[in-house]
Amino acid sequence: MLALTFTATGCGGSPGAATPSPQRSSAGADRVEPLGRKPTPELPVTVRSSDGGKVTVDRAERLVPLSGSLSEIVFTLGLGDRVVARDVTATFAQAAKLPVVTRGHDVSAESVLSLRPDLVLAESTTGPAEAMDQIRAAGIPVLVVAPASGLDDVGPRIRSVAKALGVPGAGEELSRRSEQRIAAVTESVPEERPRPRVAFLYLRGSASVYLIGGKGSGATSLIEAAGAVDAGAASGLEKDFTAITSEALVKAAPDAILVMSKGLESVGGVDGLVKIPGVAQTPAGMDRRIVSVEDGVLLNYGPRTDQVLKSVVAQLYDGKGGAE
Repeated sequence: MLALTFTATGCGGSPGAATPSPQRSSAGADRVEPLGRKPTPELPVTVRSSDGGKVTVDRAERLVPLSGSLSEIVFTLGLGDRVVARDVTATFAQAAKLPVVTRGHDVSAESVLSLRPDLVLAESTTGPAEAMDQIRAAGIPVLVVAPASGLDDVGPRIRSVAKALGVPGAGEELSRRSEQRIAAVTESVPEERPRPRVAFLYLRGSASVYLIGGKGSGATSLIEAAGAVDAGAASGLEKDFTAITSEALVKAAPDAILVMSKGLESVGGVDGLVKIPGVAQTPAGMDRRIVSVEDGVLLNYGPRTDQVLKSVVAQLYDGKGGAE
């Protein structure tokens, strides 16, 4: 289910070969901010993949990042013009016109191979395994990047991708920029005592999926950086996600609820959210204190995490939330 949280952020992918996707809004909040200077890759390089093997990258002219987070890193490093395809979760404006090479949330090996990539960047959750094996069997280097579970992973993931692309200097620069911006937001967090309890709910109304995050949901680090307590984890939920029940919500007693924007939309907005059994009885439900962040960036833990954190903080402490 943790993998679902990171990947189930788009509306769907191509049912066959790579196909274009409609362009999304180019609003500033939906754009990445590349580094000021464009780096030149120095290749070849050999790097260690998080799946245990070593990958040699000879060329980086045609790149296929298979997650929104990895796409974000490549574009922000200044190498977006080399990206030839995207995963359905890469929703930011600069990537919007690229062909999608996933079916639903599964990789289409045929679509990837048809684009003749020099390098495929993947997460440990990228699959199915058969498709990834097919890409490797065709001689395409595949770098698997260690998964992100919190703010501490932002810098290492950026540096890992940058090293594989032959631009380690740009990776260091982007890591510093990202970490400094996150620190600046963290320092500006208001002090509310007792600290607000925030429950992360994963919602997909169309599929009747209603889950509350516990340890391992991926949201704890973000919630804590916003000066709050992860209500699900603090209430003793050991699994990453647990089906929502009135009892679980009462025990978690959240002062605010964190949701993905598409998830909130899928249940009919705030009005629909408070109709889920147990929600209206929580302090968050009674106060309608809802924090909503775009699916494609909420748990990316990448170059835009400072913006995510800033949005969470602004919504959490304005007394109303930002999802009316």
